[in-house]
Amino acid sequence: MKLHKASAAAAAALVLSLTATACGGDSDSGGGDGGKKITIGIKYDQPGLGLKTPDGKFTGFDVDVATYVAKELGYDAKDITFKETKSADRETALERGDVDFIAATYSINDERKQKVDFAGPYLLAHQDLLIRSDDSVAKGEDLNGKKLCSVTGSTSAQNVKKDFAPKAQLKEVGTYSECLSALQSGAVDALTTDDSILAGFAAQDQYKGKFKLAGLKLSNENYGIGVKKGDKEMVDKINAALEKMVKDKAWDKAVAANFGPANYQNEPAPKIGNIVK
Repeated sequence: MKLHKASAAAAAALVLSLTATACGGDSDSGGGDGGKKITIGIKYDQPGLGLKTPDGKFTGFDVDVATYVAKELGYDAKDITFKETKSADRETALERGDVDFIAATYSINDERKQKVDFAGPYLLAHQDLLIRSDDSVAKGEDLNGKKLCSVTGSTSAQNVKKDFAPKAQLKEVGTYSECLSALQSGAVDALTTDDSILAGFAAQDQYKGKFKLAGLKLSNENYGIGVKKGDKEMVDKINAALEKMVKDKAWDKAVAANFGPANYQNEPAPKIGNIVK
């Protein structure tokens, strides 16, 4: 009797183990077929590019590009888990395998290419300034002595300090939303990052008429999709998906849907591998 009970218990444990394994199989992240999930790094606080809305939805150009690419890789929208990756955390997230790829206003540059690989580019943006509607900045040098805000890990603030206004007072924070609040309150004089990001913020209903883009093209920012270093197969697959997105006009539709309300004058879709210096 004791042997029978032990066998029954073992059988029950085996059934539970197999059930748990079956239930857990679909929650695996990344890289393949068979109903697995894919985890994609995006920004959560960039209207028009990567935004998590109060009801838990994800919107923006980067989100649309990532969703299109994931579909071409064999994943439905329901298979995607979007994970917030702030500027300072992107390389680490890829190195640790926290995400399968990153589409988060991720400018391709030589320093980053030492740590991660890039597909793309899929958008050419330009660094600009967001200022209060009653202010004016004619050139980057005008920021000398002014208070400048950007996010930690972004190249934008360093570009201004190095190339245009070495005497600017730099304030680095965790999110662009914090910079926007500081700009609105007068704590800083300008927010600097890519014009695509700034246009998204300026187009929000609560900020219409309060801010404007200075209209300066201070740098070229080639947005790429970040992939773990050495994963050439993933890079090639993503590049093929991006080329298809441009060819079938889904890229144009995504631009119109996300940047149209801000009257953002975007550059044409870049060619894969063509990095504009």
